[in-house]
Amino acid sequence: MQKQDGILLESGTNELEIVEFQMGQNRYGINVIKVKEIILPTPITVIPHAHPSIEGIIQLRGAVLPVINMEKVMGVPETIGKNEGKYIVAAFNKQEVVFHVHEVAQIHRVSWNQIEKPSELYSGDSSQVIGVIKRENDMLLLLDFEKIVVDINPESGIQVEQVKKLGARERSNKKILIAEDSPLLRKLLSDTLTEAGYGNIEFFENGRDALGFLESLISAGKKASDEIQLVITDIEMPQMDGHHFTKRIRANKDLAMLPVIIFSSLITDELKHKGISVGANDQVSKPEIAELVLKMDQFIL
Repeated sequence: MQKQDGILLESGTNELEIVEFQMGQNRYGINVIKVKEIILPTPITVIPHAHPSIEGIIQLRGAVLPVINMEKVMGVPETIGKNEGKYIVAAFNKQEVVFHVHEVAQIHRVSWNQIEKPSELYSGDSSQVIGVIKRENDMLLLLDFEKIVVDINPESGIQVEQVKKLGARERSNKKILIAEDSPLLRKLLSDTLTEAGYGNIEFFENGRDALGFLESLISAGKKASDEIQLVITDIEMPQMDGHHFTKRIRANKDLAMLPVIIFSSLITDELKHKGISVGANDQVSKPEIAELVLKMDQFIL
C-alpha cells in the first residue's frame, strides 16, 4: 500500500488524512503526511544492546532505517513475529523510521475539530496519545510519534545545549504567543527560549484557543501588534491545526500584520509550500531550536 501524492489536502482547511492501524484490539492513527509508504516486513539486522523497543535495522532503497516494535511501545502482548504484520515507513523531524504494527486498515479524512484532547484523568506528560477520534462503534487514538521516537532516543528532541552554543544573549521583553499541544514540548520550549532571552511567552494548547485570545484583544479595543510581537505555531493540534490558524490570522485585517513562524516536525522541502500558501513568514523543522531562535531574532529584535 503506497501513499499517493494526490491524497494531500489543500492547505488551511483544518482537515487531515489519518492512516488507521491496529495493535491488539485497539485502533490507532498516524497523520498520512508522515507516512512515506506501507510495506510487508523485510529481513532485519539486529543491533546488539539496542533500546528494547528497537527490533533492528533494515535497508530500504539504500537508506538504513530503525524498526520500532509498536507492541513493546504500546505495552500490548507480543503476538506477531518479525516477519508478520506491516511496516509503516514514516518521515518527520528530518528523519525516517519504521513502525512495526499488527495491521493497517484504511485512510480516514477528519477535521481537527473532531479530535478531542485526551483527558488528564487518563493521560499525562508520559502519554503517547495526543487525540481521540470518536466513531460510531469505537474510538481511534491519534499517537504522538515524535514523543515515541524521543523516548527511545532523547538526543533527537529539543536540546537547550543547542541554544547555549549561540553564545551570550540579551534578554528581550517582546511578547511571544506559542500554540503547541504537547505539554512536554511546551516545557522544553519555555526552558530553551528563556535561555535564549525570550521569557515573555503566552502558551496555548491549540490554534483555536490561540486565535480566540488574539480575537479577544481586538474585541477589547487593543492593537494586536502592541500586545503580541510574534506567533509560533505547531501544525498538528486538536481543534485547529497550525496551517488553519495561520490562515485565519492572515484573513483578519487586525491580525494580519503579526509575524508567524511554523515550528513543526512536518516541515520538509516537499511540504513547505503548505505553510507558504497560508501566509507563514517562516518555517522551522523540529527539533532545530537554535534555528528557530535565529529566525525569531530576525523578526522581533
